[in-house]
Amino acid sequence: MNDAPLVLAVPSKGRLQENATAFFGRAGLSFVQARGSREYRAAIAGLEGAEVAFLSASEIVAQLASGAVHLGITGEDLVREQVSDADAAIELLTPLGFGNANVVVAVPQAWIDVRTMADLDDVAATMRARTGNKLRVATKYVNLTRRFFASHGLADYRIVESLGATEGAPAAGTAEIVVDITTTGSTLVANALKVLDDGVMLASEANLVASVRAPWGERARNAAAAILGRIAAEEEARSLREVRAVLHAVSPQRLAEIAQRLGARLPFGAGGEDGVVTLHCPKKAVFPLVEELTRAGADDITVRALDYVFRRTNPLIERLQARI
Repeated sequence: MNDAPLVLAVPSKGRLQENATAFFGRAGLSFVQARGSREYRAAIAGLEGAEVAFLSASEIVAQLASGAVHLGITGEDLVREQVSDADAAIELLTPLGFGNANVVVAVPQAWIDVRTMADLDDVAATMRARTGNKLRVATKYVNLTRRFFASHGLADYRIVESLGATEGAPAAGTAEIVVDITTTGSTLVANALKVLDDGVMLASEANLVASVRAPWGERARNAAAAILGRIAAEEEARSLREVRAVLHAVSPQRLAEIAQRLGARLPFGAGGEDGVVTLHCPKKAVFPLVEELTRAGADDITVRALDYVFRRTNPLIERLQARI
């Protein structure tokens, strides 16, 4: 088991697969499917000791929880719903910036006096007292709903598990309210539903997830270090810009003060004999930095994007190593 390769689970179809493939591609990790795009296994070009498995989003969560795969791309909503001991079984390494959606509590728009979970609790209690029936909640997120409702002290309800379009349940008469996932909220509005003011249960997005229970032998650890190193380097580069300037008349102390104030770094020191200095700064600080350098007497200032920035320390690898 210690010589087993690392298995990376990626969504097998749809927008999630496209975004995941693009995400790894930006980090220099290209998937190679020897038998074509319909094959459910792939290698990573130029990387030994790792293979890719294409699975459904729900299956990825199950495989991570059991330890059958080492790393996976999936939504936090599925992790929190399907894995009862998620914090013990997996580690959310980093959000990926796609697959954004909220799990929400939505009620009929006609309930004009119901704006919060406290209001909903009053409705549920009144319904139970007057009719003997519990408030019906249509959802695919049974466990998330139970935990969220319990945190708000709401007990007079019963869950109607949804197998189809959850948002249509109130109109169909199978439930009074819904707990559903939404990106823009337009489908809820089209079904005459509104989200409670405090009804966002989970703001979810796709994450790179590690399994604590997988067999983390030396081969898998080495592959993980290579993958996470490239991902962290690409993420770091995306947040930075490189600024180069000719500075003959500015002291190293003055330059260091400008850099510190604007959150910039001097990766190569204060510059050589030619007076050229290189700084790495956050994207949002580029123009303030250029203005400061200009006032200090800089000339020939150039700004460029970076592909990768590798650091000696890697927060993703450190987070993984702390768990395995």
